[in-house]
Amino acid sequence: MKTAVLGTGIVGRTIATRLAELGHTVAVGTRNPDATLARTEADAMGTEPFATWAAANPGITLTTFAGAAAGAELIVNATNGNASLEVLAQAGAESLDGKVVLDIANPLDFSHGMPPTLFVKDTDSLGEQIQRAFPAARVVKSLNTMNADLMVHPAALPEASSVFVSGNDADAKYVVTGLLKDFGHQDIIDLGDISTARGTEMLLPVWLRLWGALGTPAFNFKIVR
Repeated sequence: MKTAVLGTGIVGRTIATRLAELGHTVAVGTRNPDATLARTEADAMGTEPFATWAAANPGITLTTFAGAAAGAELIVNATNGNASLEVLAQAGAESLDGKVVLDIANPLDFSHGMPPTLFVKDTDSLGEQIQRAFPAARVVKSLNTMNADLMVHPAALPEASSVFVSGNDADAKYVVTGLLKDFGHQDIIDLGDISTARGTEMLLPVWLRLWGALGTPAFNFKIVR
């Protein structure tokens, strides 16, 4: 597929690299490609400058959010949750119409320090906000309950774990489920419509505390039944 990954952080890069490995055409979207490539310092998490990563992945295109989304069949929202609606608006509603939008962002609020809280929860979710803002898009929430490496290489864990999908469009969920299988996921649980994204987004407070307790993000949830 022609794919667009919106976001140049570690999650976006990891998803983009794996999509390219699987043979998909990949464009990464950013606000200002020149500014993104001009950065020479690692970010706050120690992630290498984007230009260094781009040099190692010459088959992946860097362009604007709108440029990436325009020709894509699948759009991956790998942005900071606080910026997701703004970024998707920059991508252009007309470029999202009819497209599968895989939303892997979380509504994390860092305004009061660590650990973050959620800026939407209980009666709404970021996935639902995106679907309401872009009603012609086919939004599927998935992969937001694990770290970037496990999103695309779940076999790094010693046993199979679970991944969830939420969305209103059955065909869009079929596309995403196929991609999840290509990534290596074996236990894929369809939770239902996009409102079920409330549940997976609200797993993040538990996930963050598990990271603190275990001292590593290399873990995932497994639903035993």
